[in-house]
Amino acid sequence: MCFVVAITPAILPIIFILAFLVRLDGGPAFFGHKRVGNSGKTFSCYKLRTMVPNAEVVLEDYLKNCESARLEWNNNFKLDHDPRITWLGLILRKSSLDELPQFFNVLLGDMSIVGPRPVTAIELERYGSVKESYLACKPGVTGVWQVSGRNDTSYFERIAFDKAYYSNISLILDLKVILLTPIVVLKLSGR
Repeated sequence: MCFVVAITPAILPIIFILAFLVRLDGGPAFFGHKRVGNSGKTFSCYKLRTMVPNAEVVLEDYLKNCESARLEWNNNFKLDHDPRITWLGLILRKSSLDELPQFFNVLLGDMSIVGPRPVTAIELERYGSVKESYLACKPGVTGVWQVSGRNDTSYFERIAFDKAYYSNISLILDLKVILLTPIVVLKLSGR
């Protein structure tokens, strides 16, 4: 919490500038997606909007008309070539700047700096026996998955990273993840 309070003066102007740019297409600047947190509490995980304003309709049409995309979505909850992402959204995702508003989730007590990836209720069902490990932690702005392969991992590898975090949780591990995060972010490997 102290860390977030300390960096807020530095990130707030960045968030405001990016929010202004995102709003130029007429849609909202921020997006709050429902995620499951500690002990099963649902919360809005905040991000800068990276998709077109009618993203759900675009996704539904795309998946209806493209079998390979539908299979990819069902396996990963992500698309390598997502038609919903704006040109600015692509930059924000690659740089992970779209996730800066999650520091407000930390201030609100819904997330921590380091923890498992914040997932939706539908995704959590895929966690099987690992579900209890996930629910025992607050989701993190960064975590083991984000610094250990990120989007180059399968969905089930991401689940394994979340379990590994819970099994090995320590201040040393958190510090390691925090130190590795800027290195990974600078590689611009986000999607």
